[in-house]
Amino acid sequence: MIATKLITLVKKYSSVKHAKQIHAHILTNGLTHLQPLLIHHMLLWDVTNYRTMAHYAYLMLHHLRNPDSFSWGCVIRFLSQKGLFTEAVSLYVEMHRMSLCPTSHAISSALKSCARVQDMLGGVSIHGQVHVFGFNTCVYTQTSLLDLYSRMGDMGTAGKVFDEMTEKNVVSWNSLLFGYVKIGNLDEARGFFDEIPEKDVISWNSMISGYAKAGNMDQACILFRQMPERNLASWNAMIAGFIDCGSIAFAREFFDAMPRRNRVSWITMIAGYSKCGDVDSARKLFDQMDHKDLLTYNAMIACYAQNSKPKEALELFNDMLKPDICVHPDEVTLTSVISSCSQLGVLEHWCRIESRMNDFGIVLDDNLATALIDLYAKCGSIDKAYELFHSLRKRDVVAYSAMIYGCGVNGRASDAIKLFEQMLAECIVPNLVTYTGLLTAYNHAGLVEKGYQCFNSMKDNGLVASVDHYGIMVDLLGRAGNLDEAYKLVINMPVQPNAGVWGALLLACRLHNNVELGEIAVQHCIKLESDTTGYCSLLSSIYATVGKWDDAKKLRMEMEGKKFRIPGCSWTSI
Repeated sequence: MIATKLITLVKKYSSVKHAKQIHAHILTNGLTHLQPLLIHHMLLWDVTNYRTMAHYAYLMLHHLRNPDSFSWGCVIRFLSQKGLFTEAVSLYVEMHRMSLCPTSHAISSALKSCARVQDMLGGVSIHGQVHVFGFNTCVYTQTSLLDLYSRMGDMGTAGKVFDEMTEKNVVSWNSLLFGYVKIGNLDEARGFFDEIPEKDVISWNSMISGYAKAGNMDQACILFRQMPERNLASWNAMIAGFIDCGSIAFAREFFDAMPRRNRVSWITMIAGYSKCGDVDSARKLFDQMDHKDLLTYNAMIACYAQNSKPKEALELFNDMLKPDICVHPDEVTLTSVISSCSQLGVLEHWCRIESRMNDFGIVLDDNLATALIDLYAKCGSIDKAYELFHSLRKRDVVAYSAMIYGCGVNGRASDAIKLFEQMLAECIVPNLVTYTGLLTAYNHAGLVEKGYQCFNSMKDNGLVASVDHYGIMVDLLGRAGNLDEAYKLVINMPVQPNAGVWGALLLACRLHNNVELGEIAVQHCIKLESDTTGYCSLLSSIYATVGKWDDAKKLRMEMEGKKFRIPGCSWTSI
């Protein structure tokens, strides 16, 4: 009687609280044989706090008097379905150590999880167990194996698994197609796609995504027009493809033509506008959205931060925290916020946010810590930056580059050089930002020869110097008095020098009172930034210093009535 009542309750209710109450009744009434049934049914409930449910199911498993394969298989499948792939694989390994014979669902879910976390060794080990336990003819297991090898890019083994399958369905065909697309073998993929006896929308979407990612939007469009049915993923793949190709106008045409849109559609377009620097269009789209959640706020805040609009990013962040909106930030939000604070050189705003991190349930991880290193360094708190740097569990190129750059701009050249050497010793390959920091350090220290060696060594790491790197080198050479060499570097640049590069040369001319090169530099600066009269002011100072009073007076008369703007700014608020 009690058992029947409990089974009815299990089927009726659907929360962790109810699961605990039912479990308590099972234990107090000595009905432990019903625990596997409870585990099975409660994992079928549609719950939002699935992590809590997974944790409770995990505890129940480990307190079963008679552990059974069915219960363990249910939990492994649940973990895999909810994206807790690492936990699913770990639980499967634990099940194997307990000598429990796995179910087909347990093996299939474990294989799927290995594929998602790119655990080839674990997947191959489970493949061996497939034959041991006699599941080599099970369609679910075979499909999971096919998915594993396709996602790993091992198309040879994937092809063998496919050929050995006793029953092939559209999922099997799509798994192998996905593998060919993923490794970029589009010719093979297209041939295979044409062979699929019954294509579904996923088959078409895979092929369209492949062409889109390869930049072949003509073929993607042809397939898109031929599709018998389209879903949101079809439209979103086309939009993303055009954005990646730099065709934001075509992307917007597809976006406007969509019969309906989901969150991915809006976020993809906002990110596309962000990528091409059209912040206003991104904000217009953001404002048009009826429902804005955390991901859409993250996309718009990141758009502002990545396009040098830190004030707007912080304003939007403050808006999302207002009581009438109340969207709680996550680690991604704070990364953009820290970047914005860093651009402004303002620690105050971050300190207020930091005090609320516990309320948001956010823990300082390596990604956030790395962003903070950049903020503290740019605001002059280099010791705090060092403290965070040493607390990192794993230091990557981003963390090292932020620290090297911080030391460089704070005049600690020897520390920047030591960090760079340490980085190379740990076999971490430097990137463009690393060299920006290192060159800045050499510039601050006035180490011309070392700076030149550093600049020339960039190509050894497969890097091409940007305009910013040339600007630092011109400044380094110019400050040292090597003006002719600096000018030669500018005119031989493989890319068009910007106002920053010519401005660096002009500043050096002002420092060493070189009229001839100063006049050349000013002409280029005005051509590139005609609204900036600060350059003319520098040339006027050069004229005055060398006694060319008539030229200085003439230049100042030309400047009268013009808006005076001196190029350059400071990071840090005093």
